[in-house]
Formats: sequence, C-alpha cells, structure tokens
Amino acid sequence: MTHFLDQAQIAAILSTYGYWAIFIVVALESAGIPLPGETMLVGAAIFARLSGTIAIENIVVAAAAGAIVGDNVGYWLGREYGTKLLERYGHHVGLGPEKLRLGQYLFYRWGGAIVFFGRFVALLRILAASLAGANHLPPGRFFIYNATGGVVWACVFGFGAYYLTAGFEKIEGPIATALVGGLVVGLFVLWRYYKRHEARLMREADAMLSQRQR
Repeated sequence: MTHFLDQAQIAAILSTYGYWAIFIVVALESAGIPLPGETMLVGAAIFARLSGTIAIENIVVAAAAGAIVGDNVGYWLGREYGTKLLERYGHHVGLGPEKLRLGQYLFYRWGGAIVFFGRFVALLRILAASLAGANHLPPGRFFIYNATGGVVWACVFGFGAYYLTAGFEKIEGPIATALVGGLVVGLFVLWRYYKRHEARLMREADAMLSQRQR
C-alpha cells in the first residue's frame, strides 16, 4: 500500500470534510485517477476506532458509494473514449484489430470477474472500469459486479481495519502482495491458454461480435 497519506493527515481531512472526503478520494481513484483510496478507507477506519468521533458504518457506506460511482464514471469514459483511442493507437503497442476483437470477447466472457477482483488490486482498481467500458462489457453485468465488488471491498478493508486497527496494517501488506502474485500467475496462465487456443478464440470472438451486431 502506498502511504501517500499518513494517519495524522487523514484525521485532519476527516475532521474538515467528514465522510465526503472518503467518498471523493475513493471515487476519483475508481474513475482512473491514481489516488490512495484504500489508504483513505483504512486510515479512516482506524481513526474511527481510536477517536470514536465518526461511525465505521458511515465510512463503509461512503467508500462503497465512492467505489460504485467512480467505477461507473470510469466505465463510461472507457466506453465513450477508450475504444476510439485503442482503435487509433492500439497498433503502436501490438493491439491490432484482431487483438481488439479478442479483448472484447474475453471481457464479455470474464469481464465481470476482472471488475470484481480488480477492486482488491491497486492497479486494476484504477484501470478495470475503463477497460471494461473500452471492451464493451455489457452495462448491466458491469453494474452488478462493480456494485458487489465495491461493497465487499469496503466491508473487508473498512471493518477489518476498524476491528483489528494496527494489526490490520501488519497483514494488509502480505494480503496485497498475495493478490498481486495471484494476478501475475493468473495472467501468465491466461497468456499460455491464449497462445495454445488463439485461432479458436479468434473464431469465437468473431462469431460473438457478429451476433451482437445483428
């Protein structure tokens, strides 16, 4: 976790802006701006436990609401502008038309899981919603997985930090490391699967996109 904000700064921000500070920081991070949303959530939960001046339930609600709203903004931006950017500049990074079609297909099949679990990984927390929008994950499916992921994430890190206080900070680092490690392994497995079944996946992608365009 990046400690862009320390506990004293978080306490000062909460004293001035209240729960809105949690909502705004988490929402901006979820929309694609690299801000320390998780740090704010955990710090606010610890502050609530130690000070008793704010309610942990309201912190969790503010964080969950910020995650859901911010992700929806990121999804819309990705859907409106991300596709055009990928189509225009994707070939510079090896993303030609075929790869873009395949990306849409993969998000159609597994995009919900990426959105849900991405909430728990720092980089994906910033990018998952925009990628889902750019790859045309159906809006209804996105909203369900996004809302579920936002609520579960806010509860796990909010209530976890509140009830464990300093103990949670000790285990948060290993949890994040394990999640990143799992992500790297998962990406490698997916890459190997793609290389072995590239032709079939491309046929399925073309068939799926043809049906959706009818």
